[in-house]
Amino acid sequence: MRALAVGLVLSAAALLPSGSAAAADQYEWAALGDSYTAGGFVGDPQPALGDASRDGCDRTTNAYPDVVDRELAEFPPGKPVHLTNVSCGNATIANIADTRQTPISPVQTPSAGWPAVDTQIQRAKLNDKTDVVTIGVGGNSLPFGGMLLKCLELGATLGKSCHEHYTNPPEGEEGIKDKLARVQDEYIEMLAKVHQAAPDAKVITVGYPAVLPQEGSACNRLSLTELGGIKHADIDWLRDNVLKPLNSTIQQVTSFFGDRYVDVYSSSVGHDACQPAGTKWIEGICGDAADYWPAKLQGTLLNCALIHKRVTLVHPNAQGHANTAAHVERAVRIALLDR
Repeated sequence: MRALAVGLVLSAAALLPSGSAAAADQYEWAALGDSYTAGGFVGDPQPALGDASRDGCDRTTNAYPDVVDRELAEFPPGKPVHLTNVSCGNATIANIADTRQTPISPVQTPSAGWPAVDTQIQRAKLNDKTDVVTIGVGGNSLPFGGMLLKCLELGATLGKSCHEHYTNPPEGEEGIKDKLARVQDEYIEMLAKVHQAAPDAKVITVGYPAVLPQEGSACNRLSLTELGGIKHADIDWLRDNVLKPLNSTIQQVTSFFGDRYVDVYSSSVGHDACQPAGTKWIEGICGDAADYWPAKLQGTLLNCALIHKRVTLVHPNAQGHANTAAHVERAVRIALLDR
């Protein structure tokens, strides 16, 4: 990866005009997305704990935008890149362009709760000077995390199938086909508004990693450091009928707009939440996290402190973000070669 980075740096430098004006200029990169972009519990909080500018979005220093930013600073693609990272945990597709978000960070929450923040397009101040926009969002719009918890509830306590629950949903529940169709429509609308706000930017979308194993039977249903009591058949269904179609939807919409899609699923197979520590790039329901991160999930009986872990709810660890960073960095450098 480093050799590729250096090669792209040299290529970009050769394309730049000579003179001090070009040297003083910089590229503008905006990173938008949810907790799989923000980082949550990997690295140091950004802004730091106690900082008055904290917004409840849980961005961290080892999340992929910051990792890529450090690489671009060390090997600039011809001129410096300025990152504006407005990703936010629990963000939906609507929070990118249409709807203000009320963050839900469990870390140093103000007594009155976190105030709502503007859409990410507004917070990033996208405009005709924006060179690159990366977007990692979509899971919370299903919501994938909520579906995982439902599968855990049904499998662990009731012995029921969440496959059946979401394929033939009860009244008032949206089935998986309707969920994916709605996400597709929302993603199309969101990308159109990103392009409208930043008409000259190269737009890069980022898919989701392989959070679930190739075979559900690989998971230990007694282990909360994996996927807990979710039935093996439901794990297979979540992988093949929810996660993969979600990535396919993002990729198809991205292609429709002529944008670049970053596949991080393929490279992360074999590093899912049911792998042993050191191999997994995705922490399980309970997992390893920085000390500031909570061990209990408020409003539920989940208490990861009982096994000396913290509530990670199937999110990437630092190794997972490092893998995503390698692919996103390449995409950003290629995009900037076209500037």
